[in-house]
Amino acid sequence: MDANKEPSKRQTQISLEILAIAQDFFQRESSGASLITVTRAEVSADMKHGTIFITAIPESKEPAALDFAKRMRSDLRHKVMKRLPIKVIPFFEIEIDYGEKNRLHVEALLRKDKEANAAYQDMLKQKESEEADN
Repeated sequence: MDANKEPSKRQTQISLEILAIAQDFFQRESSGASLITVTRAEVSADMKHGTIFITAIPESKEPAALDFAKRMRSDLRHKVMKRLPIKVIPFFEIEIDYGEKNRLHVEALLRKDKEANAAYQDMLKQKESEEADN
């Protein structure tokens, strides 16, 4: 998909449907060694190519989960073919969703900062209270 161009309404609709199918597919097909989460799906304007973005828990199993997902691309494509009434079924690439991982990392950092700030504010209030008592 062209990074500078917004996806069409049709691309967005197809991407959302593929996302739901891929989520269901990997939930059913994964062995349970790791939790594979499909976070996004994108399709090209001509609908010939698509990218499925995943994350895996635990993170140490991510390489194995990615290999598994790539091996299952053909089966996923057949599942999409059965469930979506479209002429062209995309060929899928599978990638780790580093954007989602980065977002979660930033959220964790912000949460830690907020907690540290709250603890600091509590300490200042306690110090002021002690000084007022003296």
